[in-house]
Amino acid sequence: MPPATPELVSPRSPRVLAARRLAKRNFRGKDRLFLAEGPQAVREAAGHRTGDAATLVELFTTLEAAERYADIVGAARDAGARVHLAAEQVIADISTTVTPQGLVGVCRFLDTPFEDVLAARPRLVALLANVRDPGNAGTVLRCADAAGAEAVVLTDASVDVYNPKAVRASVGSLFHLPVAVGVPVEQAVEALRGAGVRVLAADGAGDRDLDEELDKGTMGGPTAWVFGNEAWGLPEETRALTDAVVRVPIHGKAESLNLATAAAVCLYASARAQRASGGCRSVTGN
Repeated sequence: MPPATPELVSPRSPRVLAARRLAKRNFRGKDRLFLAEGPQAVREAAGHRTGDAATLVELFTTLEAAERYADIVGAARDAGARVHLAAEQVIADISTTVTPQGLVGVCRFLDTPFEDVLAARPRLVALLANVRDPGNAGTVLRCADAAGAEAVVLTDASVDVYNPKAVRASVGSLFHLPVAVGVPVEQAVEALRGAGVRVLAADGAGDRDLDEELDKGTMGGPTAWVFGNEAWGLPEETRALTDAVVRVPIHGKAESLNLATAAAVCLYASARAQRASGGCRSVTGN
């Protein structure tokens, strides 16, 4: 049972200040730590390890949340995280959400070297090139996880995947699959192609149609999808690097699809084609 009163009651506590500053990218990069908020993210963090070290290093929780999510708090302690019972105002000061859920974890960076991604011979990869919105980045990561992708790669011009909004939008998927960051897009595309991965650019103005590609049976091999900026898509020089530029067909009257929706369609198309050809694990089971 937790004690009757929280141990952290002042927003000026050194522990609280150290956690709160992780809302800023420069401090995240300096400390190589980030925030995971809410029960789903904290649960996934508590069960994840980065190499030989537990990913979750610290947990701040209100008394109410500690009682409601006793299993998560127990998992955090089992993982070796320091658990701090905190006043609601303290959690509100650390949290970056309007309505905090009472749990905020401090986690180690968990990005994977790009070379390790290649060495694993991935069959399905999402490559985010110049994606700037953290919510979109996190949602694409979630889509990639759901579709059974083996990795997500964020180029050096893309948003910080540890941005609190990106972490929330991934809904725990950040902890499920390798994520490589800071890779120049030219290097990423060249290396993936060198590893035998077909690289496709997703673009509404593409000269190839996704339905036609599926009908022709060209989608069953190892594939990396390149998704571009939310506002202007992929520049010509990036499209020119890829093996093909593919558009998602619009059968109705919608002007276009947003980034995350288009990514989900493309990734699931590849996952289905790969399962049909026997070359990729099922997205619904092993």
